[in-house]
Amino acid sequence: MPFTSIKRNIYLTKKMKRRLEDDGIFCSCSLSPGSSSVCGRDCQCGMLLSSCSSVCKCGNSCLNKPFQHRPVKKMKLVKTEKCGSGIVADEDVKQGEFVIEYVGEVIDDKTCEERLWNMKHRGETNFYLCEINRDMVIDATYKGNKSRYINHSCRPNTEMQKWIIDGETRIGIFATRDIRKGEHLTYDYQFVQFGADQDCHCGAIGCRRKLGVRPTKPKMSSDAALKLVAYQVAVSSPKLKAFLSGKDVGENGGLHIGSSHVRTQQKSLCNCIGQVIRITRPMNERSFAIIKRFDKLSKKHSIMFEDGRVEFLDMSKEDWELVSL
Repeated sequence: MPFTSIKRNIYLTKKMKRRLEDDGIFCSCSLSPGSSSVCGRDCQCGMLLSSCSSVCKCGNSCLNKPFQHRPVKKMKLVKTEKCGSGIVADEDVKQGEFVIEYVGEVIDDKTCEERLWNMKHRGETNFYLCEINRDMVIDATYKGNKSRYINHSCRPNTEMQKWIIDGETRIGIFATRDIRKGEHLTYDYQFVQFGADQDCHCGAIGCRRKLGVRPTKPKMSSDAALKLVAYQVAVSSPKLKAFLSGKDVGENGGLHIGSSHVRTQQKSLCNCIGQVIRITRPMNERSFAIIKRFDKLSKKHSIMFEDGRVEFLDMSKEDWELVSL
């Protein structure tokens, strides 16, 4: 199919660009003594997936402008055995880094439906559509960049993120783990099926076999669920914790939680399978989880959270502690 390479979205529908002051999102980051950059992981805008703008006070040293200031990662187009064209990283990519923006023609729902029916009647099976807002879809079928060739995987190494850039909604692809040069770039399509089912050939462990099948959260065993509940109750009640553990409560009412932060006690990792941990994320969000297993190849732990969600985490990069009664 004829294809034109572009660098930015081309709007075929009315561009809904809000004024900066309407977003109400701005940061107050400032340079620290001896630092040459500002707006790191604790930037309020970055936490809300919004690029810093002229309303912010951070100035030209801001790091929170992935679409404007960070170059697209080096990548090359290749032919795959079962998945047609694909994209391979042509340089190492670190977890969390911006890889490329997903661009194309921005169309409304009516145009999207018309194009889908036309493609179906022509027998097309490859779709390059990404919904960004109500009545606004990015279609990279006829115009786009290399991101349109990134294939699906049920265990991907990148993800799509919706960012607000100067009032405009744009889609960025970011690495979810470290990616080595020569690896195929993938993300989870999770699309709505239009037409016949398509087989998935990603070959990943736990492959869902069909494109369009949403990932299901593994069920947590009753014992694991009860264990998490017990720890949650205990942590919120120092007296109950003292009663269950037979230990005294600290003078300040704090809990004697066994700290096994990976940065300070590496040796604690070997006996943590099945243990309950508490993970602290940005915005002081804290979650209880259970360590299920350790993958020796990737050096990552399989962590199951309270809602049944499972993530593979490099615990050396997480803020966590082992919780013990």
